[in-house]
Amino acid sequence: MSRPILDESRIHPAVRERIASHFDATLREVQDAVARHAVVVVGMRQNPFCRKARKLLDAAGVAYQYLEYGSYLGQWRRRNALKMWTGWPTLPMVFVKGVLVGGAEDLQRLIQRGELKSMLA
Repeated sequence: MSRPILDESRIHPAVRERIASHFDATLREVQDAVARHAVVVVGMRQNPFCRKARKLLDAAGVAYQYLEYGSYLGQWRRRNALKMWTGWPTLPMVFVKGVLVGGAEDLQRLIQRGELKSMLA
């Protein structure tokens, strides 16, 4: 799969570093969590889909690391950096063994089909 990303030659040299370092501490935090934990959920307060993903994992007895970045009005820039990094447009972002599997609905399908257990085996 290939997704369109603006070619670096189409970005003015004066802003390239700003783009490259945009909320890089947040990206590193998520990347480190994904490297250390089998399942990571990246979410935000007050979002029912983030809550749903966590409840699904709890009900399935699957341990996970949860990272929360603000609410609807707070920390949106940090969440935006994560969205730009992954290409995934919404929260939650669920990672299993380092692979972005999607959001709550996608996680629910993986659990229902038994695929989550096989990914974790």
